[in-house]
Amino acid sequence: MDALLGLLRTPRARDAFLLRVILDPPWSLDVRDRAPLTLLAVAHGEAWLRPAHGPPRHLEAGDVAVVRGPDPYTVADSPTRHPRAVIGADQRCTTLHGAPLTETMGLGVRTWGTSTTGATMLLVGTYPTPTTVGRRLLAALPPLIVHPAPSHGPALTTLLIEETGKDLPGQQAVLDRLLDLALIAALRAWLTAPTGPVPAWYRAAQDPVTGRALALLHQDPARAWTVASLARAVGVSRATLARRFTALVGRPPMAYLTAWRLEWAADLLRDDPDSTVESVARTVGYTSPSAFSTAFKRHHGTSPHHCRRTRHAPAPEEPLP
Repeated sequence: MDALLGLLRTPRARDAFLLRVILDPPWSLDVRDRAPLTLLAVAHGEAWLRPAHGPPRHLEAGDVAVVRGPDPYTVADSPTRHPRAVIGADQRCTTLHGAPLTETMGLGVRTWGTSTTGATMLLVGTYPTPTTVGRRLLAALPPLIVHPAPSHGPALTTLLIEETGKDLPGQQAVLDRLLDLALIAALRAWLTAPTGPVPAWYRAAQDPVTGRALALLHQDPARAWTVASLARAVGVSRATLARRFTALVGRPPMAYLTAWRLEWAADLLRDDPDSTVESVARTVGYTSPSAFSTAFKRHHGTSPHHCRRTRHAPAPEEPLP
């Protein structure tokens, strides 16, 4: 089972924020934009990234960091440098006292900083809302991933940096797709690195028994699965499937299936303008709209009618591979 494909299938970047930041020391940016996910690459020079929790990480030319929000973080030329500017909501940049800097430090198309020849150039690519990156993916990621240059494909990042400075027809669509590719490359490198911790959901998906069971549940979640029928399809006993699945995934097969159906239902209610609660209930495997509504509210904390009316799908409580 390709666990990464399942997480990145939909949705994709739409109107992502991209900016080239060129700075001379001393500099330090206190990022408080509450963005759900940001990709930060060092084109040249170096930087230190200080997450809200954990030690500072040194970034050199070619390195890529993936930062999961909404917690604040600091990017600076030194691990101890105090912030000199604040990046707030809607990527608005100000001094520590609130004076605007967005216009005064503009250096051209999607380029900002102290000078065009600054010692450090950063590429910042931000997904503006949870739905543009995928709620299940956000739930599955750690707060910070850092990859050195050779592991993620520097040519792709270089192309994204070059395209960020252009203003051509359809440029935003080009940038959205390139940002998606750069993110996928960084996550693929993270999952396949020979060293470092592997997330539990990925380990479960790679297991020959649990991974096969997960693939079957994802391919046909509306089917009237039982532990017995799933075990037969995988080719193991019920006891073996239940034991291995629960140990690796963290919940029994049928509890996982229920959660997966309700996550899928939330996506359908949010993304399909023609959907109704009744049609979504049938699609994800519920014969009774009432039973579906009760399960949905218990899982998400809100009713499916409210989710459909507001087009707001709540984030999952736990990672689902």
